[in-house]
Amino acid sequence: MKAIRRLLSAPGDHFFLFGPRGTGKSTWLRQTFRDAVFLDFLKPATLRTFQPHPERFREFVDAHPRARTFVVDEVQRVPAILDVVHSLIEEHRKVRFVLTGSSARKLKKAGVDLLAGRALRLSMHPFLAAELGDAFSLDRALRNGLLPVVAGAKSATATLAAYLELYIREEVVQEGLVRSLDPFARFLEAATFSHGAQLVSTDIARVCQVGRTTVDGYLKILEDLMIGVRLPVFSKRAKRELVAHEKFYFFDCGVFRALRPKGPLDRPSEIDGAALEGLVFQHLRAWNDFSGAPDSLGYWRTRAGVEVDFVLYGERDFVAVETKNAAVLRPGDFAGLKSFREDYPEARPVLLYRGEERFLRDGVLVLPVEDFLRALVPGRPPLAAF
Repeated sequence: MKAIRRLLSAPGDHFFLFGPRGTGKSTWLRQTFRDAVFLDFLKPATLRTFQPHPERFREFVDAHPRARTFVVDEVQRVPAILDVVHSLIEEHRKVRFVLTGSSARKLKKAGVDLLAGRALRLSMHPFLAAELGDAFSLDRALRNGLLPVVAGAKSATATLAAYLELYIREEVVQEGLVRSLDPFARFLEAATFSHGAQLVSTDIARVCQVGRTTVDGYLKILEDLMIGVRLPVFSKRAKRELVAHEKFYFFDCGVFRALRPKGPLDRPSEIDGAALEGLVFQHLRAWNDFSGAPDSLGYWRTRAGVEVDFVLYGERDFVAVETKNAAVLRPGDFAGLKSFREDYPEARPVLLYRGEERFLRDGVLVLPVEDFLRALVPGRPPLAAF
């Protein structure tokens, strides 16, 4: 697969780059900082050198007097090295430090303050449709997701399975995050039924036959590993009684599909609908982060069950987005957006569907979901092309 230009812009100062494994952090950094000196803690020999003696990083920097950028990959494996980096920054050296991580758990456990705010924080995500251009296929994205490590593989199914096994083995088992893998594996399957739905840990606990506190701990692991994401309720100037539970998504719809059980009792349409909603979510989230996080992202749901999938709210954007996995729309498909518009006439309501025509109905802009995803470019308003 040819190199894809990512739409993430590098700042001119020190920064962290967080994101799950396989999202292309290292590839992007090597393309962006061709003259940088790299230190990769995924390499066992490098880890053995610096883990017991993080102060050796100062010697490493001193040994490269002409270097202007140092990249440290998977910094969470040696969190104490951040104290050394902080010290070097305080010395006002004319170098830039870029630090990547695929897990925030060790950094939090070690009490690391992420350089006391001296470094920006960026996030890497799966591919955007706008990055892939003509190579983007909606059907393929819904089947396999948009992880770069999967997109370039000969067998997406096998690569996704290996990817998840690697994550579970190296990040969960070897790091001792769970006592037993079997309950965690059951939890992963159960969590897929909450993908795109309200997150109720007691329901998951009942299915997994474990305690609620155990499920809460498992959910925290997914968040720390950046595999699972919570979506809060949009409640600004609320006029109706809203639900309190957040929604939950896996960060990539291909990961969701790989984990989701499939059998005679699992309707394909239900899985396809959740995958489509997840694909839109990961695009909105990546667009927002790559744009410098100008907007808050949430969802809206009343106690009566009226819902809008996504709400983007910021100084320049106020957009309500509903996603339907159907090529033909029914009057009821507009109910959530109409109710939201009654409460928030300032918002621009958008309904995404699997059809091919664009049109305006009762004040709601209806767009083919593929057109919307392709036009979602960081730095531009989400509806700039429409």
